[in-house]
Amino acid sequence: MATSGLTPAGARILDAASALFYDQGIHAVGVDAIARAAGVTKKTLYDRFGSKAELIAAYLRARDERWRDWLTRSVESRTDDPRERLLATFDALGSWMRAENPRGCAFVNAFAELPDPDDPGHRVVAGQKAWLLGYLTDLAAEAGLPGPKALGRRLLLLHEGATIAYGTGVVPRAAAEARAVAELLVAA
Repeated sequence: MATSGLTPAGARILDAASALFYDQGIHAVGVDAIARAAGVTKKTLYDRFGSKAELIAAYLRARDERWRDWLTRSVESRTDDPRERLLATFDALGSWMRAENPRGCAFVNAFAELPDPDDPGHRVVAGQKAWLLGYLTDLAAEAGLPGPKALGRRLLLLHEGATIAYGTGVVPRAAAEARAVAELLVAA
């Protein structure tokens, strides 16, 4: 987890909360369990994060930071060709899901538990999805493809569908399958 700027206790809290939230679900995990796993008191948890809602948002921001870094570095390291970089997002997604997402997308999981648009965690999830849409749209524009906004939306749908299909175990090679469809869209 990204823990820069946190005290050592704050970093332990965020690491413990991140593992527990992802593995068990946000609402299933109480602050007592997080404090116990981090080796701190509840007072320390509240002193560092203010509320469980803010801790959830911090967890999601840290995971988003890791995902963005993973995705952009993976894509940039694979190729200089703009069209291939767009398709490489699916290769990076497949690698991420195998390494980091055995229970599916943390943001989709959180979104299901945080329906209130004013919830700080809900806003982080919406921001993460908006960033991904923008990134895919920018890559489509850099590749000189027609209708980059529409293509970005379609590719986002493929990314999201792949994470859900993989997380449920319905399509084990979901990112590769989504890439195959993306190749058709890019070639059209």
